[in-house]
Formats: sequence, C-alpha cells, structure tokens
Amino acid sequence: MHTLITEPEDSMKASAAWALGQVGRHTSDHAKALTDAGALPKLLMINLHEFASDDPQQKSKDALIAIISKCTYLPALEPLLNESPPEILECILGQYAKVLPSDVKLRKQFMVCGGLKFIQELDAEPGTTIKEVVDIINTYYPQEVIRYFTPAYFDELLQKVEEYTP
Repeated sequence: MHTLITEPEDSMKASAAWALGQVGRHTSDHAKALTDAGALPKLLMINLHEFASDDPQQKSKDALIAIISKCTYLPALEPLLNESPPEILECILGQYAKVLPSDVKLRKQFMVCGGLKFIQELDAEPGTTIKEVVDIINTYYPQEVIRYFTPAYFDELLQKVEEYTP
C-alpha cells in the first residue's frame, strides 16, 4: 500500500491497486484485512486523482469494487460515503443493503453515524441503481425514522412551530 502513496510512476500505482483488488476479492476476511490496513481511503484517493494515464484510476476503481463487494465490516465503508463517485457509492450502498437486514446493531450504527441521513439527502434519480438501493435500505427502518432523516422534515417542524399557538 505504501506504493499507492509514495510511488511517482503511474504504472506502479496501477499495479499496486490491481494487486490489492486481487487480494480483497477472495473473502470477507481478506477484505477486512485490507480495510484494517487503510486500503480503501488510499484507493479512493487514487481513483479521484488525475493522472497522465487512466490506468491507475481504473485499477483503483476495480480494486475498490472488488474489496467493497466482499466487505461485511460496514464501519470501514462509512468514511467513503461522502466522497465516492456514483459507481463506487452504488457498490457501498449495495453492501449495506446486503448486511443491514440481518444485524440490528449495524442498522443502529448506520443511523447514528449519519449514514441513513446521508442517503436520504442523496439526489438520486428515480430508476437509478442508487435510488433502488436507497429504497431497499429504507425498508429496514420504521417509516417515522426515515421521515425524521429526510431533508424536508426539519422544514415541516419549523412550519409547525410557526403555526403553533400556545
């Protein structure tokens, strides 16, 4: 992973990203080991950076998707939510959709850490994969919880306060 940050050669960064993706695609334990080592933020940084060639970006994107697709340790994905491009975000949310229904503790953590609020604030177009996955995740929570985290809810409360007469 050191190569991802320090190596000046694009081809070496691409090769390092590819190798990490190969390791991470095997099992959730392999993916967890890479997340524990801090691979995901580094790969995302490479993916978002402009290079002379597209190879490092493509290899880092492929590695991110491979690792995230095997990652069942959802707290490792939380820091990526805000900065990920749509294709990576789809993969991250897909993992949440797979793991959240079977783990109440993780559902609570996703809500408390701001993940649930984040996905309510996404401006996902109807019919897109992101919108479909958000809708699936929303089914794992009571409707009043989803409503609480929607952007318009605070405005509704303000309107009620304005209309309220003690």
